[in-house]
Amino acid sequence: MSLFFNTANGLWTHCFHSLSLSYLSYLASISTAQMGRGRIQLKRIENNINRQVTFSKRRSGLMKKAHEISVLCDVEVAVIIFSTKGKLYEYSTDSSMEKILDRYERFCYAGKDLTEASLLQSDGEAWCLQYHKLKRKAESLQKNERNLIGEDLDSLTAKELHNLELRVEDGLRKIKAQKNNVLFDSIADLKIKEKMLQQQNSAMERKLKSERAAAAAAVATARTLQREQVKQQRLKSTSSVVPNLNIGYLI
Repeated sequence: MSLFFNTANGLWTHCFHSLSLSYLSYLASISTAQMGRGRIQLKRIENNINRQVTFSKRRSGLMKKAHEISVLCDVEVAVIIFSTKGKLYEYSTDSSMEKILDRYERFCYAGKDLTEASLLQSDGEAWCLQYHKLKRKAESLQKNERNLIGEDLDSLTAKELHNLELRVEDGLRKIKAQKNNVLFDSIADLKIKEKMLQQQNSAMERKLKSERAAAAAAVATARTLQREQVKQQRLKSTSSVVPNLNIGYLI
């Protein structure tokens, strides 16, 4: 539910579930009014029928109060209500609802445009200052870089040249120290790799010796089996040529 007011001097007020001090007093009187056995609690009515009856009564009272305040205070009032089922209820003073809403939108967006314009202006100034600050910093860094490689030295004073010399010497010391660290790290890595290769070579040598020993044992076993087979064959051949002697009597 939305309510809109326009006073004679052009001041707009937009509120939800409130009309003015007089209407707030009206709501307060309703919330504390006696109905039945006790006071009405400001919470959702669970019973559908009771909720619809209350909505109908309160809607009529709201429309009546909106009309009263428009007449008594000579203001333009617009009331828009949507029920839970989506049905529209509205009230406006003698001027049409469209006219009141149009004036309300113009008033709101005018203030919003002014606020956004001021924010954009302040943001633009801040960005401009930040841009120039970063630009000066970039130019200074570029000049220092050129000085470090020996360029654009004509504009420097003796003190600036001395400071530049100290910076270069300090930079060279750091470069040499870093170079030594890199070399030491490389040597350490090479030693580790060398040790790993030696271990791999030792493992390969042990494996080759084991394989050679196994191969030699296999050859020896094969030769032994071959000699046994030859011996067995010779024994068979010798036993096959021995003559049979039959001892007996002739009759």
